[in-house]
Order: sequence, then structure tokens, then C-alpha cells
Amino acid sequence: MTAATLAPQEQSNLSQAIDYSQAQSIADIWPIVAGRFPTQIALEDPHGTPQLTLTYGQLSQQINQFAAGLQTLGIQPQDKIALFSDNQPRWLVADQGIMTAGAVDAVRGSQADKDELAYILEHSDSVAMVVQDQATLNKLAHCLRDKNLRFIALLSDETPQLETSARLLNFSQLMELGAGVDVKPVDRDRTQLATLMYTSGTSGRPKGVMLSQANLLSQIAGACSVVYPAPGSKVMSILPIWHCYERTFEYFTLSQGVHQVYTNIRNVKKDLKAYKPNYMVGVPRLWESINEGVQKQFREQPESKQKLINFFLHQSQRYIGAKRISENLSLDHSPSAFDRIMASAQCAILLPFHKLGDTIVYKKIREATGGNINFVVSGGGSIADHLEDFYEIISVAILGGYGLTETSPITHVRRPWQNLRGADGQPLPGTETRIVDLETRQELPQGKQGLVLLRGPQVMQGYYKNPDATTKAIDPDGWFDTGDLGKITTSGDLIITGRAKDTIVLTSGENIEPQPIENACARSKYIDQIMLVGQDQKVLGALIVPNLEALSQWATPEGITIDETNTAETLNNPKVHTLFKQELTREIKARPGYRPDERIGPFTLLSDPFSIENGMLTQTMKVKRPVVTQRYQDVINGLFE
Repeated sequence: MTAATLAPQEQSNLSQAIDYSQAQSIADIWPIVAGRFPTQIALEDPHGTPQLTLTYGQLSQQINQFAAGLQTLGIQPQDKIALFSDNQPRWLVADQGIMTAGAVDAVRGSQADKDELAYILEHSDSVAMVVQDQATLNKLAHCLRDKNLRFIALLSDETPQLETSARLLNFSQLMELGAGVDVKPVDRDRTQLATLMYTSGTSGRPKGVMLSQANLLSQIAGACSVVYPAPGSKVMSILPIWHCYERTFEYFTLSQGVHQVYTNIRNVKKDLKAYKPNYMVGVPRLWESINEGVQKQFREQPESKQKLINFFLHQSQRYIGAKRISENLSLDHSPSAFDRIMASAQCAILLPFHKLGDTIVYKKIREATGGNINFVVSGGGSIADHLEDFYEIISVAILGGYGLTETSPITHVRRPWQNLRGADGQPLPGTETRIVDLETRQELPQGKQGLVLLRGPQVMQGYYKNPDATTKAIDPDGWFDTGDLGKITTSGDLIITGRAKDTIVLTSGENIEPQPIENACARSKYIDQIMLVGQDQKVLGALIVPNLEALSQWATPEGITIDETNTAETLNNPKVHTLFKQELTREIKARPGYRPDERIGPFTLLSDPFSIENGMLTQTMKVKRPVVTQRYQDVINGLFE
């Protein structure tokens, strides 16, 4: 079992941060931070309707006014209010207005399926509802006619239209109710339920995760020990706010006086250059898409320039490999003192090439991110090794982390001073980690793979109205069963190796964790998405979504024309299949710790990508394996016939 203690760097970070150890609620943050930085910009949304900029003083005032409006409408402490909206400044005003009034919000994005939103509204026992706009309200109209809600409010200024007995208001009308009205004091206690966060999950109906004020406040304290974001520095927000990872990261940065800029997939490249953020939080798919854009630009260069770029990338790859060994930050090596000395010597030789590559190539890539990135934080899934390498080469630090909605979510995160690439980080202070045998639940030695159990201040209170699921997830001693497989390094870093329920068992009895192999295959420029299959088969198989842009560049010299409106015929071309077979073989064999049973046998190339729209990706870009399996069951069966 491992538990976190404070390192000197953590003590230094905490000494600089605003202290919220006496706060009883997230709602206590806003008057404190507004008192420190009343005129400092808190939120800036250049793409919203309306466009909006709020200082910390204005944000705190609007939160109080929203809370007073809710109380005028009869909201009582611990009442549940459904909040269905995407990320925007008014979401934060509503969320914190609800908490300030002592109520509890049940949150989800406006883009979620209408039946899922209807289920959450009903299951959460919400007495009122706040939605993004009239379009969201229209989507829910089918389930509201017989629903006895006290009121329905829009976060837009549209005039709400709906046949209902509930009182209808827009944002301005609700705010008007709270204008000039003092918020009635409510008893606040860290043990109180703060929010219901419904898991998006990769299968099944969402469960309502009960997070307390203490759970959420623990995330601020934990994050403050890892990094110190200076007041006035900039963070760019792109993830869904109903995702626990984005939500608590925003609470953390805003609690320290940071200037938050909202962006979206359409505008992120332009906004990075315009606003020059210091921090950003994202999921692996975001970092992958940025990398793909850079690689595409490389491929469009003249051949002579491509050779020069590839030369520098190769030398820098060698440099960072040696640097990791010299600093004892390599997952693939346990270096002796002599090994580290030799690696340091190799670094010295390669450093001039790396610096020249930085001057000619990498600096321009950083400029595309604004040039001021101190670090980006990645969660919501493992980061493929080639992405770790790419961002380290261009000097953009990724602090990978681990956690679940049920743990508020962060339990582990890599530290700037111990950034072990490929790992999922060290535990936050106060967090305990156990690795146990799947069957016996006996604790395993350091370095052995097993089931990850966690205990700490961030572990949820339970699943709302689901005591059986709560008992199954949290044992009497407070240990939470993550359902993930992992191991712990000698330095205390957690490495997640897969999901217990995602493990593929071959007929040979070998257990295969698909995620690391999929990450390795994704290094190929021709592979956009991949999902391994093969349960109860002799060998692994794969469903592959090709990168059509890269494939087209390869196909033209081969005399193959790719019609992107009808790719099926091209993807069945024997030459194309040979290319992908070679790519799979090369990338898998190059993976550290390669085993022969990890070889991919049959595979098929799919015309349609996995997406949120077709239900095969979660909102955080994770593949919904059961959904994909069901959709392509006949194809999978055909692979092994």
C-alpha cells in the first residue's frame, strides 16, 4: 500500500496558494478570491452568445444574485436542480448560485441524448431545471408535460416557450428576481452533498455519483500541491464542463485568480495563438489531433525539407531517451549509476542537434500553441507513447493523471519535477493506493499488476439511490474498487495497464490488455482509430479506421485512387491490406515488452469512424467497446471464421 506525503516542492506550492482549508463549500471560494482580485478577469468567452467577460468581482456578484433568485423561487437547502448545459460563463454562475443557495445540481451537457437527460431529471429527484437554451428545452419537451417542476430557467435570454405548469424564466428574468436581494444564510458543512455527476460510461445506464463539498475541496488542495498557477495567468478551457475532470480543474484555477478563456474545437487553433494560454487541460484525443495537424504539415513539405525535419526528430528522439535514463525517468530502463553517466554523456553529444532542431522546427510548433504554455494536463485515458515523445521533443510538458468521476476525479498526477512519461503519476496528498489480486484481493508486491484500489478524501459518498452498487464499489474500510488494472513503480508512480473488464482472454489462456497495444498501433500515420477484438479466439483481431489523408498520399504513387465518398472498394484492395499488416507488425514489435501473443491476425478496415454522434465514443473520446462490438458483431465473427 502506498500513501502520499508532502515533497518539498509540494510544500512550496501550497505556501504560495490561497488557502481554503477553512472553507466549508466550493461556494466559499468566490467572496475570498473576489476580495483578493476584484478587477482581475475571471472568465472570457469570445464565442458565446452573448460574448462575455467577467471580473472576479462581477462573477461573485452574479453568483450571489442567481442564488438569491433561486431562493425567491422557493429553493431550499439540499433541493436537487437539474443543470443541462455546455461550458460557458453562465454555467458557472448557475452551478455556484445553486451551491450558494445550499442546493444540489445534477449536471449533464445539452448535447446528451434526450432520453438520458430525461432519465437524469427523473432519477435525481430534481424539483427544478436550468437548461442552456430553448433548443435544449425543446429536446426535453416530451418528458416535461407531466413533470411537476417548480420552475424551468434558460441560461440564454430567449423567451422560453413550453406548455407546462412550471414557471418559465430566462437568465435575465431569474437574475432580476435576485437583484437587490440578500442571499439567505444557509448552514454549510463539508460533509453535505454538493452535486450529482452522472457517469457517461462506456456501457449501461449512467449512475449518479454523489460528490460532497469535501470531495470537491480536496481537489483544490491536492492540485495546489502539484502546481502553483500565478494570479492573472491564462488557462484555456475546451472540455465539457459536466465532465468531472474539467469541472474541478476550473474550480482549482479560478480559486487562484487565473484568467479563463473558453474555446471550442472549431476555434482552438486560432485561440491558442490569440490568447497565448499558460495552461490547458485536455484528453488524449485532443493532443493526438494537434499532433496529426503538425504531421500533416510535415508531409506537405518538399522532400528535402521532410528529410531535414525527420533528421532532427530522430536525433531529438535519441536525446530525450538518453535524458530520461540520465534522470532515472524511463519506464523502459532501471539504470545503474554507470548507465546514467553514459546517458548523460550521450545527452551532451545530442544536445546541439536537439537545440538546432528546436530553433528551426520545434519553436514554430510551440508558436502555434501561443508560445507560453507552462504545461498541459491530460486525463480521461492513457496517452500513447508517441504523443509523449512528440510533446517532450517540442518542450511542451504534459502532466498525465488518473482518476474517475467517483474520485472527484483526480487521485494521481505526474509532477513537474518527476514527470515519468508513460506513467499516470504519484498520488495526491492523503491518497492511498493498493494493488490487489483480482480473485483473492490480497495485496501484491510492488511492480506486480493487479486491481487498483483507492482510499482518500476524494472518494465519493456513493451512487445516488443505488446502495447495492455503492456497497460493491466501496468496501467497509473505505477502499474504492476502480475496476482498473495497474501497478506501482519503485518511485511510487501508478501505471494503469487496462480495464479489468476490457481484458481479452485468448483460447491459449493468455490475458491481453488492449489499450497499450492500441496505443502502439496508433503510432502509424495510417491508423486513425483502432479497437482490438478476439475474446475466446486463438489470436487477436482488430477493427481499424484508417487515416484517409495519409492513406491517399501513399496510394497515389501505387496507382490507387481513393474515393472518400465510397471508400469500401479501396479499403478492400490487397495492396492496402498488405500496407496495414506491415504497419501493425512493425508498431507492435517495436512496443517495449512485446510478446508473440500480442500479434494481430485478422483485421478489417472501416469506412465510418467511431464518433460521439454515432454513439461509439463517449463525450471524452473513449471508445465504447460494448457498443462497437454490438455494431460490428457480424464483421468480428467474420474475421475469425
